[in-house]
Amino acid sequence: MRFWFVPLLIGVFVLIPPIHAETITQNLDGGMDIQITYPDEIVVGREGVISILIKNNGWENKENISFGFSLSAIPALIIEPSDSITLDKLAQGGSYGENISLQIPNDASAGVYYLNLKYSHVLVANNETLQPPFFHDIAIPFSIKKDPSITIYTKMPESIFSNAEFPIEIEVLSKDIDIENVRIKIIPPKDIEFRGETLHSFSKIEKNTPVAITSQIITPVNEVNTEYKLPFQIIVTYTDDIGADKEDSQTVSVVLRPRTFMELTTDGGIWIGSFFIAPYVSLGTIIGIPAGVIISVLVRKKQNSSKKRPKKKRL
Repeated sequence: MRFWFVPLLIGVFVLIPPIHAETITQNLDGGMDIQITYPDEIVVGREGVISILIKNNGWENKENISFGFSLSAIPALIIEPSDSITLDKLAQGGSYGENISLQIPNDASAGVYYLNLKYSHVLVANNETLQPPFFHDIAIPFSIKKDPSITIYTKMPESIFSNAEFPIEIEVLSKDIDIENVRIKIIPPKDIEFRGETLHSFSKIEKNTPVAITSQIITPVNEVNTEYKLPFQIIVTYTDDIGADKEDSQTVSVVLRPRTFMELTTDGGIWIGSFFIAPYVSLGTIIGIPAGVIISVLVRKKQNSSKKRPKKKRL
């Protein structure tokens, strides 16, 4: 007895993170909770925004609250609106938030840095008596890189077979900056046709906003006897936030392989041998076609064997 296995079309893709940021949470003396959200990377010549949120979850008021920021490794670093935040008082149950901007100078070196945050507050015991100041240091890590990142994500089947259509999805993400005059060009192998456009244009793609396009790969009609790889090239050209024209590219490969006895297509169709059953065909027809094919083959085989059998001579 033979068993037929139906291969699955498995796509490889990478999930896209919605926001490229990190968060530090500190639970400090007197029920003071601090949440710091900061970028994991900042590009040279650009700015990164750090968000500070402080909550007084304790039973007593706090006074003379201060945050001081410094980074001795980059003397020309600009911190706006100021390198310090001060609050006269934060009552029980109160909260306060503020953003600061780090402007990275053009001559900064790429690498990992730590922004130093010096925090302090004075607890008011029983909301009457001032206590000695409380101090706490927090290191905020981030990386500086020379150029903005444009990421190309491609999703397609790992393998395809002849005389069929398969989807290809491309997603472009600008992680660090807004980009303009964007052109996404898909260059397929010479053996492959496309259903859809191979060139897409966008006037602007905003930072951290992915843009996706979808097309269909049309494989050659002729069968193949061996498997081989087909390269697809994706080229993205754009203008960055300082007016410079840039280009990024990616090459991905898919395996073109011989079609097996039974195959499922991505649109719900079925290949059985050399017969294709479209996805809109009724269940009775799906059952009847293979049965009819088998009966026809058996009848033909019996007729051929009858013709070849020698007739007996009568005595």
